[in-house]
Formats: sequence, C-alpha cells, structure tokens
Amino acid sequence: MRPRVQILHRPLNSHKIRITIRMTTKLETFSKPFLREKLPDLRPGDTIRVYQKIKDYNSPTASSRAKGAGPSGDKERVQVFEGLIIARKHGKGINSTITVRKTISGVGVERVFPIHSPLIEKIEVVKREKVRRAKLYYLRETRGKKARLKRKEFTEPAAEEVKTEEVKIDYPSDSEGR
Repeated sequence: MRPRVQILHRPLNSHKIRITIRMTTKLETFSKPFLREKLPDLRPGDTIRVYQKIKDYNSPTASSRAKGAGPSGDKERVQVFEGLIIARKHGKGINSTITVRKTISGVGVERVFPIHSPLIEKIEVVKREKVRRAKLYYLRETRGKKARLKRKEFTEPAAEEVKTEEVKIDYPSDSEGR
C-alpha cells in the first residue's frame, strides 16, 4: 500500500513557490477507522455530560451460574459524568483527551476521558460559558462565586444553508460604440 501524498503550495515571494510534501504515516492510516466522526465542538468552559460504559464485575455465585449470566456474572451499564471541561489535550488525533471537573459535596472530582474511546457512548454539551483561557486549572483553587463563569449564548451548530443570489450582468454589445 502506497502512502497518500498531499502537496501544499505556499507562495513565499511572487516568483517562488515552496512545495511541502506530507505523507500519511502508518499510524495515522491505522487509527483513522477508530476516530469518532460525530463529535460535538468541545471547548474549555463547556459543561458536558459524558455517557461511559462501565462493566460491573460480580463474584461468581452458584445462583448466577445456574441462571446463565456468564462465568463471572458481569453486567454492563452506562454511567453519566456531568462537569466542566477544564482542559483539552493532544490535538484531534486518536490520543486526544478532555479533563472534566465537577464538585460533589464540596470535593472536586476530575476525570480524564479519551474522546475517541469505544467505552464512551456519547458526549453532549449542556451549556457553554465564556472563557479566555485554553486551560482552566485556576478553577481548582477557586470557591463559591469566584468559581462561576460567564454564561454564553449556546445554540447547537446546525447545517446552515448557503443562500445564493443570481446576478444578471448586462454587457455592452459590440455595436454600441466599441
């Protein structure tokens, strides 16, 4: 299998053209089918719900073996974690992660989720807030009113229709004075 080659033209001066050749690596080719395609726009400052698949492992008992629940009696369920994105790391590739923080009875809990993990069932954005930083680590030390962020108008980005207009241009004919 030959690697795909992309040629990027970037004019440096008016008389020179620099050509950059970028070859897709084997790692990019291998990881491409595992990337999620329908992801919401995730930014720091967004409050999100992450639906994660969790396997409950139970100790094997005689009753579970008799009922046919499998050798170990394990079940799969979906756990929801709702919190604020304080960081997004590692770009847009297969290794990209988000750090989500929430406070439970006065104790801050942070979890790091790989965005493209098959254990993540879905991610939905609840609300979006205005921030001026890429990493919101300062929220770890803030308490009470100082931990609040400004609300930002949030609309789910929909496929917008492109409106086109027909413009009729009247060109002078050759017989009118040319």
